[in-house]
This record gives sequence, structure tokens and C-alpha cells, in this order.
Amino acid sequence: MKICVIGTGYVGLVAGTCLAEMGNDVICVDNNEEKIKELSQGKVPIYEPGLEELIIANTREGRLLFTTDLDSAVKNSIICFIAVGTPQRDDGSCDLNYVFRVAESIAKSMNDYKVIVNKSTVPVGTGEKVRNVLKQHTPYEFDVVSNPEFLKQGAAVDDFLKPDRVIIGSDSQRATEIMQEVYSPFLRTGNPIIVMDVKSAEMSKYAANSFLAAKISFINELANICEKVGADIENVRTGMSTDRRIGSQFLFPGLGYGGSCFPKDVKALIRVAKDNDVPCGILQSVDNTNFTQRKTFMDKILTYYKGNIKQKTFALWGLAFKPRTNDMREAPAITIVETLLSQGALVQAYDPKASDEAKRIFKDSIIYASNNYEALEGADALILATEWNEFRRPDFERIKNTLKRPVIFDGRNQYDPQRMFKNGFDYICIGKKTEKALLEV
Repeated sequence: MKICVIGTGYVGLVAGTCLAEMGNDVICVDNNEEKIKELSQGKVPIYEPGLEELIIANTREGRLLFTTDLDSAVKNSIICFIAVGTPQRDDGSCDLNYVFRVAESIAKSMNDYKVIVNKSTVPVGTGEKVRNVLKQHTPYEFDVVSNPEFLKQGAAVDDFLKPDRVIIGSDSQRATEIMQEVYSPFLRTGNPIIVMDVKSAEMSKYAANSFLAAKISFINELANICEKVGADIENVRTGMSTDRRIGSQFLFPGLGYGGSCFPKDVKALIRVAKDNDVPCGILQSVDNTNFTQRKTFMDKILTYYKGNIKQKTFALWGLAFKPRTNDMREAPAITIVETLLSQGALVQAYDPKASDEAKRIFKDSIIYASNNYEALEGADALILATEWNEFRRPDFERIKNTLKRPVIFDGRNQYDPQRMFKNGFDYICIGKKTEKALLEV
């Protein structure tokens, strides 16, 4: 199948590469000449495990091309995926200008029937608007399909190559059959291709992400209650998650969700609800809880130091919003750093992959360590913000001897409180007893 993917951001790059991996001829298009040049040389602007190797292999085999020539890419493809950004406006709605511009460009370049696929996350009704844009600028036949992505950053390649399901929103049998042919190699294990109308497919992405975000906000709110009443959130979580109706995924207390999807999608769905005069109290609470969870964690730090952290130095482990990515969009670490700096504190940070991204955000306002132990040198306390594997089993004796005082603020509940207390640490986490009296229980 001949395919073009317009937009080489996170979604477009993963989708185009994985489609090429399955034997399709894929042209990835972007208007950033420098980015296209680097991608053609196998230089990948994002960190995603396994992606760089697939790009290099498929480029070498000639199945994957990168170009700025949208006109040629469209003319030489039967399927055109739109995978451009849909940035969030101040009111929470999606800015669809990039989507509409690309749709117009596709229309003007068409030379035959095409399937136009919305891969970007877009509000309900966008497919219809894209169809109207196309009609204005082309005499050729086309169909518009919604094909939402469900990729977890850090596992996106596996998610695309081995999907739980593929959703195809289509009102055309012709387009449906073409899309089924594209995705059939990915679903040999029997997982379903689910065909539905375009609007339902558009809503499915928002529904799935908002529900997962709700699980995260729920467990965080529950953790805060546990702290007050003396319960242990880990025990409560285990008691809940072993119920097959609930499950264990996304039920880990911490600093809340971040990244490019959950925050934006929850706010966008709230906006859709408001625009249609539909009450959305649950969604608003999900969003509010996620915001306040970071403030609650920072209040723990300020309370420990009696409200004064001026000239205190904090080692920060983790900058990305989650492990196995360099993405810092809506990352809790941003809130942590900004709060510490606003209170006159100093920050020495380390992240295995996100330091370059952090430098674009914070410039020289913080110190960037070359490894996690270097970040501890001269620090008054350690803050754990991202649960990278290399932070799970550190040398606690080395931490204790390096810090000015053995204090750990754990935003991801990675360590055992009793072990921390026995080893002489002041250990503050989320939803657990953090008093040394725990040793006497």
C-alpha cells in the first residue's frame, strides 16, 4: 500500500515508521527542512525505545522516505494520514488550523481517489469539517476516516505493532476495506478491528484517555485521604486492583498525569461538553485533582522546612513526565522546579533522556547533572519526580552520605518507608504513614 503521513511529530513518526515496517511504501512529510534532513540521516528528534532502529532499517530498505514535498507525496499515495499538532487554546479547545491547512493542501494535490485519515486527536465533528475543506478544493473523489491512535509513550512502537484494537471511523465501505487491508497484518493475534461511524471514533479517543486520567486522579485523591486517616494507599490499591472489574493499570498514586495527551484531551472533552450545554462535573474534578496533586506534594516539602526553602538546594531525579521518554509536556517536574525557584531554592536535576528538553524550558536557571549521584552533591534533599528504572534500586548509603541531610521526598512511592526510616532517612511520600512511629506498629 502506498501511504503518506503528513506531520513527523510523535504520532506521525511512529505511525509512518511502523506502517513501513509492515511492508508499506510510506512517505513522511514535514515542512521543517532541517528535521527532514536529520530524519533522512537516521537522526530521531524524540526518544522512543526501538524507533530509531526501525527508521534506519526501513529507510535503508527504501520503504520509508522523508520529504518536504507534500504535493508529490499525496500524488503518489492512496492513503493520506493527517498527523499534525492540535495545540490547546486557552479555553481548553483544540486549535485545528494545522489540520485544515493540511486538508486544503492535500485537496489541491489530489490526482485520483484518496482516503484521508485523521490520525491527530480531534474533537467530534472534525471529520465533517475536513470533508468540507476538501470539497472546496478538489474535483476528485475521496473519503474521510477517523483512526485514533492509542500509543503509550515509552511503549509506542510495541503498541502500534501489536495493538489491543484498531478503531476505524468510516462512513464508506470502500475506505473501510482499504483501512482493514492496511491494518490486517498488525492483528494476526485476533485482536479486533472495530469499525464505527466517524464521530464515534473521534469520541472514543477522548473517552479512553479521560477515563484513564480519572483513574489516576481518583487514586491520588484516595491517597491523600489515606494519609489523614492513617491508612496505607499501597494496601488499599492492592485491595482494589485485585478486583477484576477494576484492574491495576493507572492506579498508582503519585504526582498526577502529564504528557501530550491526558491533560489536553480531558480539557478538550470538557470544552466539548460545555459547548453543547452538557454538565461534566466528573471531568472537571479529574482535571482539578490533577492540578492540586502537584501543589499538595510541594506543600509537603514546604511544611517540612517550615515554609522557608530559600537557598536550600534540591536534587531532582526525573524531568520527563514518565519513564522511557524525553517528553516534558505537562510534566510534574515543571511545577516542582518552578515552585522551588519561586521560593528561592536551587535545583540540581538529572534525567536519563530529558535533560536537553529541560534546557529548552529552564535554560540556565537550574544545574544539569551528568548522572543521578552527581545531582546529590551539596544538596539538602532529594526529590524523586519520575520513576525511571535506574532510580528504583539506588545505593541508599551513598545517597545518605552525599546529601547534607538524609531527606527524600518521593513523588512516586518507589521506596519502602520502613526501610528508609531504619536507614536513618526522613522519607516523605504519598498516601502512606511517613512518621518514624511506623517502626513501632
